[in-house]
Amino acid sequence: MRADYPDLRRRIAALTEGEDDPVSLMATVACEVHHADDRFDWTGFYRVVAPGLLKIGPYQGGHGCLSIAFERGVCGAAARTGEVQLVPDVEAFPGHIACSSSTRSEIVLPVRDGAGRLIGVFDIDSDRLAAFDEGDARELGAILGDTFGRLR
Repeated sequence: MRADYPDLRRRIAALTEGEDDPVSLMATVACEVHHADDRFDWTGFYRVVAPGLLKIGPYQGGHGCLSIAFERGVCGAAARTGEVQLVPDVEAFPGHIACSSSTRSEIVLPVRDGAGRLIGVFDIDSDRLAAFDEGDARELGAILGDTFGRLR
């Protein structure tokens, strides 16, 4: 099953209406996105907790890495550059952090609040090679913008 992004976007908007706590929003988004698509093996957030440092936030799936420096891995690259990271084969990504041996591909999106501040990254891992594309990046980015863009 592949995500029905318009339905997912409406569902998340309805579930999070009026909520302004970032961790509550992250928990809801991680749960809804994770269960919307069978390509998604691990789905979660890493929060910016200090300059150059991410810590694990709400997620679905097996254990994640607890801390990630901006200089390390796919999540660090998304935080450092502010750009979506689409990685069709994690083995080919220099400096990939193997939090799970089953991960084959990954997409990581920066998460910004309404003032444009980076508050974290949204990480989705798949046990399939080349599981993600630009359409996923666009649709997930819209969900994140709707959800976290209202935070100040």
